[in-house]
Amino acid sequence: MRGLRDSVAIITGGAGGIGRATCLRFAEEGAKVAIFDRDAAGAEAVRAEIAAAGGSAAAYAVDITDHEAVLAAVRAVEAEQGPIRILVNNAGWDVFRPFIKTDPELWQKIIAINLVGALNLHHAVLPLMAERRAGKVINIASDAARVGSSGEAVYAACKGGLVAFSKTAARELAAKGVNVNVVCPGPTNTNLFKDYLQGAGNPEKLVEAFKRSVPLGRLGQPDDLPGAIAFFASDDANFITGQVLSVSGGLTMNG
Repeated sequence: MRGLRDSVAIITGGAGGIGRATCLRFAEEGAKVAIFDRDAAGAEAVRAEIAAAGGSAAAYAVDITDHEAVLAAVRAVEAEQGPIRILVNNAGWDVFRPFIKTDPELWQKIIAINLVGALNLHHAVLPLMAERRAGKVINIASDAARVGSSGEAVYAACKGGLVAFSKTAARELAAKGVNVNVVCPGPTNTNLFKDYLQGAGNPEKLVEAFKRSVPLGRLGQPDDLPGAIAFFASDDANFITGQVLSVSGGLTMNG
């Protein structure tokens, strides 16, 4: 896609699932990928995979819930890779649990990873993009933000908040040349999804229920997402901002 070659792209949660698939796709497009993940070994494995295929990547062990750690990692990327042009906020976590069976400790963990982490990345990267009057931000939310999802009330709240934040940031940063858009996966076969299922009494039954709810008849796979993410990051999306795109096999169909 146009405009990705040699662009520096931070991708959070890049060690596995949708994040790994997105790192590989951006590297294939010629981007210089900065892999952010708390799992240092996993991030390094993805970096090595990209390097073996002839791409450019660097791995950074980062806890996105730690504001100071995020600032330090962003500074390192700018010093080592060059100006950041693309930010993909992908990292997330959840567990299946009806809201009345949750507790504040779980709420705080879900909020820290799924909402505060993304805010930290925006806070560190957006001023740099605004100063250079160029940048693309793609936030990975969830169809749970659009229609709700039983067993993940706080996660849905975080992703709904991320959608609202993205639209506001898109308005605030438009005059500064920064585009902010959202991709909403549906149920996708990743480690995050497997963690989520751990809270269900009958995980197999829940998986089948998800499949039945998707018109295309299957769970998403990590490789289903990077094309949409890369499009929003590309020059082909220069006149698109503040938009939300579901990549969910038709689970939601919003006009």
